[in-house]
Amino acid sequence: MLRLAAGSLRIPPEAFWRLSLKEWRALTDGGGSDALDRAALEALLGLYPD
Repeated sequence: MLRLAAGSLRIPPEAFWRLSLKEWRALTDGGGSDALDRAALEALLGLYPD
């Protein structure tokens, strides 16, 4: 995990150790199931146009 964080993601060690498990998974998931699809994004833009 450290090799990935420091090498590919370029996260400094101090920041790596402050990451929660949820944050780490979001960084390394590769676009998991929580990602918005186009329709969901457009719905949010309609609700919050600013």
